[in-house]
Amino acid sequence: MSSLSTYHPEQMDRISTAFFEGVDGQRAIASRTAVVDAIVRGRFQDVFNDYGRGLAAIAVGGYGRAELFPHSDVDLLLLFARSSEAERHKKEISSLLGVLWDSKLRVSHSVRDPRDCTSLSPSNTELHISLLDTRFLAGDRVFFDDFVQSTLPSFFWREQKALLRSLAESARKRHAKFDRTIYHLEPDVKEGPGGLRDYQLACWASQLDHANRERVPTSEEFLPKDPERDLSDPKRLLFAVRCYLHHYHGRDKNLLSFEMQDSIAHAAAGKLYPGAGGVADLMRRFFRSARTIHRVALHTVEESVAPTSSLLALFRRHTSRLGNRHFSVRYGRIYFKDSGIVRLRPDLALGVFEFQARHGLPLSSEAERRIRAAEASVREHCESATDHWPRLKRIFSLPHSYRALEAMRESGVLYSLFPDFQLIDCLVIRDFYHRYTVDEHTLVTIRVLKRLPKAEQPIDARFARLMEEVGRLDLLCCALLFHDVGKGVEGASHDEASAAIAERSLKRIGMRDPHELDTVLYLIREHLSMSEVMTKRDLSEPSVLDEFKARVGTLERLKLLTLMTYVDTVAVNPQAVTTWRKELLWRLYLGVHSVFERDHEDYRIRPESSEVLELANGSAERRKMQLFLAGFPVRYLRTHEPEQIYEHFQLASQLEPGGARAAANRVHGELEVVVLAWERPFLFASLCAAISSCDFNIEHAEAFSNEDGLVLDAFRVSGPRSAPKGEVDPRDIRRLKRRIRRIADGSLKPADLVSSIKLPADSWRDMEPPRVSFESETSARATIFYVHSRDRRGLLYELASVFSEHECDIDVVLCQTQGGRAIDAFYVRRNGAKLPEEDSNRISESLLRTCRHSQLS
Repeated sequence: MSSLSTYHPEQMDRISTAFFEGVDGQRAIASRTAVVDAIVRGRFQDVFNDYGRGLAAIAVGGYGRAELFPHSDVDLLLLFARSSEAERHKKEISSLLGVLWDSKLRVSHSVRDPRDCTSLSPSNTELHISLLDTRFLAGDRVFFDDFVQSTLPSFFWREQKALLRSLAESARKRHAKFDRTIYHLEPDVKEGPGGLRDYQLACWASQLDHANRERVPTSEEFLPKDPERDLSDPKRLLFAVRCYLHHYHGRDKNLLSFEMQDSIAHAAAGKLYPGAGGVADLMRRFFRSARTIHRVALHTVEESVAPTSSLLALFRRHTSRLGNRHFSVRYGRIYFKDSGIVRLRPDLALGVFEFQARHGLPLSSEAERRIRAAEASVREHCESATDHWPRLKRIFSLPHSYRALEAMRESGVLYSLFPDFQLIDCLVIRDFYHRYTVDEHTLVTIRVLKRLPKAEQPIDARFARLMEEVGRLDLLCCALLFHDVGKGVEGASHDEASAAIAERSLKRIGMRDPHELDTVLYLIREHLSMSEVMTKRDLSEPSVLDEFKARVGTLERLKLLTLMTYVDTVAVNPQAVTTWRKELLWRLYLGVHSVFERDHEDYRIRPESSEVLELANGSAERRKMQLFLAGFPVRYLRTHEPEQIYEHFQLASQLEPGGARAAANRVHGELEVVVLAWERPFLFASLCAAISSCDFNIEHAEAFSNEDGLVLDAFRVSGPRSAPKGEVDPRDIRRLKRRIRRIADGSLKPADLVSSIKLPADSWRDMEPPRVSFESETSARATIFYVHSRDRRGLLYELASVFSEHECDIDVVLCQTQGGRAIDAFYVRRNGAKLPEEDSNRISESLLRTCRHSQLS
């Protein structure tokens, strides 16, 4: 016969041996529960053998569900009819707990009376929830039955909503500790999202939601039974994994570390589930199980908890106005107005995610079920249609695209749209840096990008300002979505495999613009290049910067690649990324950027070697083209296709002394206005006035001049404001070209146009103050002025006029408008030389006054 102190350890050895032979977690916990029941009942009878009515030993919580894991605490409630009786029996209580601890049980006990158990208090919430699962162990059975059949149902029915809200809030805080994601490479199988605590969350919420005056439902009574949400298999897997962790460590340890993943995959091969394979297969099964549990838990809580506070009611009234023809918003969640519409209109399965990306609200559980119920129709629509890119581009461009993409994944629509994403679904690639599965890391990169404008740290704010200078964040988001999908292809370089998958997928959904496709594929192929350079090369070496500048090719690509590298680095492990690594990346960006800026001014075209000369018709035209190109900066060749340059040459050939020529064409989906004229004071400023007076907005501008004094100014414009986005009336273009010619030849004065420039109606008074700076180190030949200001029509004209008033020549101007901000760089000389510092200071003050006037207008 075993002694008091050895019986439980001996039985645990027996249970452990049986577990490792069959890896059946549910059987193991049932066996341990039975052993503990016998110990508690026996010790209780020994201590309270002469006690009469009004006392019961009750198993609560996990013990109450008969789910005692190998090293879980034993949750024991000693319920006395009156608190005075508990006070009178302190000695017996202490004796019982002592013998239970001597039996090697970790007892988590409470001593209460029915009034304690049914008096709602924030400090008692954990006890109240544990009472949803109760089992009689010993004592007065009649007293126990009255408590669980009468007292508890009345209490739970009365306090149902308050307990549900408390349960939802505690779950929210717990999930926040894990970044609200299940996809940690080393997950906590108990507390983590999708773990056993979430399984119980689903049980508790369903029990509370269905409680009435007569009874409290059993733990799993109202869990969903449909195949899509059935929790029996996920429960079986998580129970086995937690049992293995407890038995292996000999204590209540629940972290599924890399070491434990290897150990479980090896020891449980063929036992955990049919056809059990290696580590990758085990973890995919685990994450898919966790995903099902997490989804059911969140949906159960959502459907059980209704907002009642005035603040939530106000939020509900506000968001309810966001609905449209197909979608409504209730309680801050998105619903389909017609429950069966998705089967008939599967395109709305994508439309609802665009709505979500715009407003940032979660899908309701009902909406997600409607999408899943129409899975076949949605998949057929995704596979057959070839015009999904415009909608996906809008989703990428909207502020809450991360939430939409996450919901697309969780609902399965992302896999219908891009079947290759199954390759990285719950895929674990283990290293010392990554924190998440490959698919989760992919979406986290987009989340990091979208949250970057709110960055508070100075180093992060630099990258946030860089975002303002990038015109195609939708292409960056697209590249991020695909950048690691090739990790699911065995035996291949993942960047090249990712690019191949992206090219095939994006062509299929309708990305037809070569510029868009080339940009996305370039970013995917090169997404590791900046990290490699900044960690393996000496960034102070000019040759390193020159080589990388040649590798990226354009300043726009450099900015996109820098942002991609930043978010990819941060998303690996947001809590562990170092400031130094960010500083290295910023240093590399600035170094290569300075090479580009130097090229804008200092590197001039040698026309004898330019490939554009191959378009010339004969040697005579070739010589004329050489004269045309001579003196233009090299940047001109990089920012224009050979065919465009040839068109500019032909326009220049038609120029008369004192005249001007203008052309307006679509380039990569945007309107580009090119003006060729002979150099004279105020020319660039006058052209800006002409464009703004026609109600066009200048988004980007560049000014070049050659050795003969021929000026080529290129403007990327949008508008007029009254026109639909992306559309321009041909009559407006003809009017613009006429006005430009008249300005350039001097027949129309800028002063006659300024009064007709329409200012935007939006108020930007709360914007950050304007900034003006200058430096003479980057360029060998010019002083560079940098201007950051609130944008408005006519601003570029006023800024350029400042330089003209100070008798300066603008050799190159790089102007962009992003997010309501003008971001301009002017390369300025006077009499062929840089400006003295004193003059530069005066000009900066004038520029700042101009910007401040713009800020107040």
